[in-house]
Amino acid sequence: MSIGESSYDRINDYASVKISLARPHDIRSWSFGEVKKPETINYRTYRPEKDGLFCERIFGPEKDWECACGKYRGMKYKGMICDRCGVKVTHSRVRRKRMGHIELAAPTVHIWFFKAMPSRLGNLLNMKTTSLEKVIYFQDYVVIDPGSTELKPQQLLTEEEYRGARNDYGDGSFEAEMGAEAIRKLLMNLDLVTLSDELRKELAETGSKQKAKDFTNRLKIVESIRDSDNKPGWMVMDVIPVIPPDLRPLVLLDSGNFATSDLNDLYRRIINRNNRLRKLVDLNAPEVIIRNEKRMLQQSVDALFDNNRCKRPVLGSSNRPLKSLTDMIKGKQGRFRENLLGKRVDYSARSVIVVGPSLKLHNCGLPKKIALELFQPFIIRKLKELGHADTIKSAKKMLERKDEEVWDILESVIQNHPVLLNRAPTLHRMGIQGFEPVLVEGNAIHLHPLVCKGFNADFDGDQMAVHLPLSIEAQVEAHTLLLATNNIFSPANGAPIMSPSQDVVMGCYYITMLGPDQKGRGMAFASLEEADLAYALDVVDLHSEINVKLPANQRSTTHGDLGTPGVLVETTVGRVLFNMMLPEGMDFYNMPLRTGELATVISDCYQRLGRRATIKLLDDMNQLGFRESTSSGLSFATDDLVTPDDKKRILAEAEKTVLKFRKLYERGIITDVERYNQVLDAWTHARERITAEMMSAMEHDEREGGYINPVFLMAHSGARGGKEQIRQLAGMRGLMAKPSGQIIETPIKANFREGLSVLEYFSSTHGARKGLADTALKTADSGYLTRKLADVAQNVVVTMNDCGTIQGITKGVVYRGERVEVRLFDNVRGRVSRQNIVNPITDEIIVQENELITPTIARGIEELGLE
Repeated sequence: MSIGESSYDRINDYASVKISLARPHDIRSWSFGEVKKPETINYRTYRPEKDGLFCERIFGPEKDWECACGKYRGMKYKGMICDRCGVKVTHSRVRRKRMGHIELAAPTVHIWFFKAMPSRLGNLLNMKTTSLEKVIYFQDYVVIDPGSTELKPQQLLTEEEYRGARNDYGDGSFEAEMGAEAIRKLLMNLDLVTLSDELRKELAETGSKQKAKDFTNRLKIVESIRDSDNKPGWMVMDVIPVIPPDLRPLVLLDSGNFATSDLNDLYRRIINRNNRLRKLVDLNAPEVIIRNEKRMLQQSVDALFDNNRCKRPVLGSSNRPLKSLTDMIKGKQGRFRENLLGKRVDYSARSVIVVGPSLKLHNCGLPKKIALELFQPFIIRKLKELGHADTIKSAKKMLERKDEEVWDILESVIQNHPVLLNRAPTLHRMGIQGFEPVLVEGNAIHLHPLVCKGFNADFDGDQMAVHLPLSIEAQVEAHTLLLATNNIFSPANGAPIMSPSQDVVMGCYYITMLGPDQKGRGMAFASLEEADLAYALDVVDLHSEINVKLPANQRSTTHGDLGTPGVLVETTVGRVLFNMMLPEGMDFYNMPLRTGELATVISDCYQRLGRRATIKLLDDMNQLGFRESTSSGLSFATDDLVTPDDKKRILAEAEKTVLKFRKLYERGIITDVERYNQVLDAWTHARERITAEMMSAMEHDEREGGYINPVFLMAHSGARGGKEQIRQLAGMRGLMAKPSGQIIETPIKANFREGLSVLEYFSSTHGARKGLADTALKTADSGYLTRKLADVAQNVVVTMNDCGTIQGITKGVVYRGERVEVRLFDNVRGRVSRQNIVNPITDEIIVQENELITPTIARGIEELGLE
């Protein structure tokens, strides 16, 4: 029975979708004919073989409106079936829709129902998966009907046991079979209504938790099948569908070879084995041969449905498992996630990114070639409006020729039309941001340096995608929600995500640091402008310590008269220049500005003066930082990696300590574990001393008058690197760990400047390899966790301001060793108090229960000395 052709045209005409077991009758009704031969196409004529996997009679014609033999050609014969070749004259696209089927010579069990965990067949029949497999793959018999014998239903019998039972009880006294036929009979014998009642009764009576769990799982599947239109016997198949040929193509390559879908090979195996089994049955071959052929047929059907679940997957030419039907629909590259949920986007581009230090925060540099292609429809409309072109075709010709009018129109079209930039992997909302494009030469996208942190981008070859919002609504949304200037703060913690880094930090730190014995030291100035003029006239140096009177409305943040406006402060020329850049209404920041301090400046500006002033500040800070880091001329040589003079002495002392512990162990005074821990402590202490000496030597590096060590400056400002990295370059590498996590007793005493010995180099390879492996694993694990969290939380919508819970989270100062890692202020700011917070001295309530802890309140709590 053939399904109507018209039903394919009503493919979108449905109310709901239900997935259920396919009845054999359904599979035959979908089909347009039985595939009987394993042949695909004729290698001489390149036409499909009759009754083969690409048969035109079953699946439709290869050429539009033409039958296989060529008797009927053209649309006038539409719907006719050729009396010579049997092919219906229709459009070739039906080869993407029409299905076939294969009538199996012996039933087979669907692999999903017995191999996928938990095994549905196993639960339903109350059999172990291993027992099921023994029956399905013709290793053991299963008792279907014990008759009057002592055998039990569903008992497994080996070949010898089966023969023995037949001798003992006689032929016909019991029924036992093997293979899919036996499983089908067991399934048909199930009375689901009675079974459901029995299971409910047993569940109520049992006291064992494990048994209750097993009964519940079995009851679920029994009642699901009972309440649906499905029959358990349909898990065993007599007929299998063949998917349309254009979904498993066979392509002729230029070399004369064929590239084919793996499914064709899997179908061919089934047809070959099926035809061979049919022939053996007709020849009345011995039972053992037929049984073997049935097992092979079962294995080939398993491979078609889910090759990866088979014990021995079918391998292709390059020794990789063939891609089965399950592989085509599951996972990231499967039909659902790749094609149905994932979409290809038109009006998009991709290119390498380079830094655009002269850009404004809301701008990005878009190469002219990309802009011309992206904005094509808008340019064409404008060309027609202005009368430069009469038709779309002539407008496109102008675009191809790149006429002069096109560039002027492109400039006007991109005004106030934002584009979206995306950098993969998009792990948080800052991974996609909106920008107003500025046309640039070349092929690279220019990116503002301050947005790099949100994108996690750097300029070592990273690529970014550009997307163009087309509708007015999309453009408005890009402007109001996605524009970079609306995403200054991190959604994770409220801290500025657009704070300066690297060169900009180094420039801002360099300009605000204090230098020794500079020109003009001790001079006093009546205003900031006067100090700036003196610097411009080369009366004072950038790092000179001077006295400046602040404007009447400006307060110092670090002076003795803190908070008093218009005081005389002791500062440097560089700090004056930095503070002059700040918008009016800000305090005077009188300190060397490191990464943290710069973030504070940005936060303060936002709280006092709002978003617009903060955006201008970020751009100005960016320009100042780049300018000053360039004019400072900072770069470092090997000499700047200062190894402390006391290194040899500290190492010698550590060696003595280690030797002392070894002797104590040899004399039996301490155990090996104690000796090992003491040795590690000795080397760790030595490493910390060397680090402290090294940082001190770099800080007070006075090879010339007023020399600033650039390595120390980079680390101390937070521009790049830290103590640990410099320690490895100029101090000592220290203790290394094995991949197991155990620390190797002998440390690497050398640093990278001195160079490692062969043994030391070998010791350090453990950590390098482990680091690379961990990074790869960590990325996969975190990605999977994010996916699971998104799946769980996608339907959760928060509508209440207060959920009413009385549980809370304890927050305090976070220490790393003796150093404060996270301040109390940062940990409690923005949270809601679970209980009244009381001043321990005055018993005054500082924060009421359920009150939001603002930055001001958080600062007050911290000042009380609470931890």
